[in-house]
Amino acid sequence: MNVRGNELSRVPGATPQFCGPIHSGALPQAPQPVALRWPVALMVALCFWGSAVAADAKDSVGDNGPHSVLDRTQSKIVKVFGAGGLRGLKAYQSGMLISPAGHVLTAYSYVLDTDSVTVVLDDGRRFEAKLVGADPRLEIAVLKCEATDLPCFDLTAAVEGRIGTRVLALSNLFGVATGDEQASVQHGVISALSTLSARHGVFSTPYRGSVYVLDAMTNNPGAAGGALTDSQGRLLGILGKELRNTSSNLWLNYAIPISELRPAIEDILAGKSRPQPSEIARRPRQALDLAGLGLLLVPNVTDATPPYVESVQPDSPAAHAGLAPDDLILFINGRLVQSLHEMQELCRTTEAGGRLEMTIRRGAELKVIAIEPKVIEPKASESQPAEVKP
Repeated sequence: MNVRGNELSRVPGATPQFCGPIHSGALPQAPQPVALRWPVALMVALCFWGSAVAADAKDSVGDNGPHSVLDRTQSKIVKVFGAGGLRGLKAYQSGMLISPAGHVLTAYSYVLDTDSVTVVLDDGRRFEAKLVGADPRLEIAVLKCEATDLPCFDLTAAVEGRIGTRVLALSNLFGVATGDEQASVQHGVISALSTLSARHGVFSTPYRGSVYVLDAMTNNPGAAGGALTDSQGRLLGILGKELRNTSSNLWLNYAIPISELRPAIEDILAGKSRPQPSEIARRPRQALDLAGLGLLLVPNVTDATPPYVESVQPDSPAAHAGLAPDDLILFINGRLVQSLHEMQELCRTTEAGGRLEMTIRRGAELKVIAIEPKVIEPKASESQPAEVKP
């Protein structure tokens, strides 16, 4: 091979090589195969190109990045602490903020069966919450804590999911968060849209509407009441309770769509479940008398005393309908009653003599009971006209 400057001339049978210029007094540089330099150059170019793409992606994602989505969503999740501790019952569950004024949507459960319910925000602040209203048939409740300017989900902006939608499930499962710790996050997909047919122990769930069946292990203690969102943090539904499928006896991972719950939530927030002043002022000719049905309720100790049945008179309309002591009356003719006082007011505006439908809670089961008014048969002397003698 002949070398002249940077020129390379071929000699028959020689291997092509690249040699740098030869300077006088210096050793010639070791020749390097051309095949080793091309991959190095390509890798360097790819590194620069990847960095540029990553920078562009970061600029384009902005507030929609996964960390930003989780930060925004975490601030809307709360931890709920209340009744429990007996027979293995957990005294905690999850909830989500649905108004800047501190309204919390959560699951309707035994955890709320106490006068002291505590709500812990994402930043660790603790508030005593009161029950605004509930719909046991949908198994939801709304709490209120005295706070303002809170980040919250907008129910009107909730979206519909479909099979294959990637989802995030945020909740305080297993009660691992007690202060300013963030809620647990699980990711998965919606595997099916179905109608719920489930049970808790031997009791069937009262809700029979549509649910999202999830490919994520959300069926854990404390997860009920948590939020289901899509990958962009938009609200899809509320995580359900620990239930088993009535057909397969398998644990269910499900969430109830917000579209199924929104009308009831709006009614609770608007106070429509309570007797209105116009209804209280309009008295029937003969008001409903529970004593006449054979019902005796617990004494009215406070304004929030729940309407529990104290006793049932034998051979009364209430006894024939199947009411029993310790039953908790939740609805009368479709109207929610949250206290003994509300029930008394509702009875004053209800006409006696008609069919009465009650939704009660007996243990952990909801029952619908129809009470038929007792028909008094007229006596023979009253039904037959008196015989007039000439």
